[in-house]
Order: sequence, then structure tokens, then C-alpha cells
Amino acid sequence: MATNSDIDRVREILAPNRRVQGVSTDTEPFEADQVVLATGGASYPETGSSGDGYEMAKRLGHTICPIRPSLVPLKVKESWGRDLQGLTLKNVRVKILQGGKPAGEEFGEMFFTRFGVSGPIILSLSGLAVERMEREKLELTIDFKPALLRERVEKRLIGEIQKESRKFIRTVLSRFLPQKIIPIFLYRAGIAPDLRGAEMRIRERKSLVDLMKDFRLTLQGARPLEEAIVTAGGISVKEIDPYTMESKIIQGLFFCGEVIDVDGVSGGYNLQAAFSTGRMAGEAASRR
Repeated sequence: MATNSDIDRVREILAPNRRVQGVSTDTEPFEADQVVLATGGASYPETGSSGDGYEMAKRLGHTICPIRPSLVPLKVKESWGRDLQGLTLKNVRVKILQGGKPAGEEFGEMFFTRFGVSGPIILSLSGLAVERMEREKLELTIDFKPALLRERVEKRLIGEIQKESRKFIRTVLSRFLPQKIIPIFLYRAGIAPDLRGAEMRIRERKSLVDLMKDFRLTLQGARPLEEAIVTAGGISVKEIDPYTMESKIIQGLFFCGEVIDVDGVSGGYNLQAAFSTGRMAGEAASRR
């Protein structure tokens, strides 16, 4: 919704007797038989999405499913994660673990930030993560070699160690991992940075392979709603006619876009939902 001081701000939808009659603004009311509520969500407030559409609908009797950020970067507990800021990982598989069991997974690109993780596959998993973090502790696991079985990764590592037995293990690992993350791997595996390949024990080698296939981070929350690409939650779809987007409670009131409790993963699905519901609402309102 526009925030320019020269533009009247809609404050309320006027609907006595459960039928739309217009809207009230900062200066004066406007009469209308149909109103399309297209105020957006509550993320990116600098665009005018203040979230006041939810309150307007709530005052008219609509149920508002709790709003929360979606398509949003996630925060992690591990302090050393900040040392990886700016590191991009490509062609990795990421899973959200709930109680140690996979709750969702994505393959593709991600990167580390000063507070945690972000990137396309993290954003796609963030809606699920935010919803479930309210109830249970979650972990995130990264598979650096998703195309290879664990046994194949270990076989390759053994081959490189044998070939470069006199070199430091950190040099050998550069064949498998980005240089920036190698110190973290060695720290988590309990391996001295100056250990040479020939000195590595079986237990240490297996620890490195385990980390390549299951590198875990503890999720600690998400960035605030203001930084989310999408707002999840909103007006319950049970109270909206799916063929016209008209309210089942207030005659002449239509909804479209992010104000509705509909959200999808990254890839244009949220824009398509906004376009489609907007067209349906507009066409249905014009036929009245």
C-alpha cells in the first residue's frame, strides 16, 4: 500500500450488513460496491507492504493464519559459521533434519553469510524450517558430494592420500573441498592442520568422509520478516471462493496476492499466484 503522504491511505473497508459499500481513508470515504484487497504481505515494508490488509480483513470477521517469513535466510548456532561468510557452494544437497530425520531437501546452490546460510536452496527450504522451528529443534545437513556414495568418496580420498602421502592433509583436501572450509573440517574432525597424508589414521579419514556427506549445522531461527521475500500465512483460503476470489463472509470483497494464506518455493511460483489470483479477483469484481 502506498505510503506517500500525498496519497490517501485506506484505513478500513466499509461493509455494514456484510456487504461492501466502500472504504474509508485518511481524509474521506469512497463509495464502492466491490473492493479488491491487494495490499500484499508484511515483508519488504519499503515497498509499502505494511501488513495492514490483514487487520482490515480481520475486523470484517476473516481468520488470519499466523504470518511468518518465507523465502528468507536462516541463522545458525555455530559461531565459526561467520568465518565462512561469502563462501558459495554449488551442486550440493541440503536437508532439513527434524528429530534426526529428513523433513525436506533441495539440490543446487547456497552460500554462507555473517549470520548463517542463504541462497536458492536455503530459501526454498526456509518456509518449512520457519514453521517447524517453532515446535522443535532443527538441523541442516550439507552433502558436498551428492552424486557419490559414501564408499566412493572414501575410496577417492584414500587414492589421493596415497598419491600425495607426504603432503599436508589440508592440501589433499583441496581436491575435494573449497579452501575456505577446510580448516573447519579439520577442526571438527579433530585433525591437526600440519598432519601429513601418510600420518592419517583410519578414524580420522572416516571422520572427514562423514563430514563431506553429512556436514551439520544447528538452525537457530530466521532473519526477520522485513527481510523475507515472501510472507507466509494470511487470510484463510477456506473463507475465499476459489473460482472468484470473493470473500465467503463479506459480499463484494475480493482478495488477491500475498495477503492470502498461499506461498510457494522459489522459482516464480509466488509471482504466478499473485498474477493469477489478481486476474480472477479483478474479472469477477468487474462482472458485478
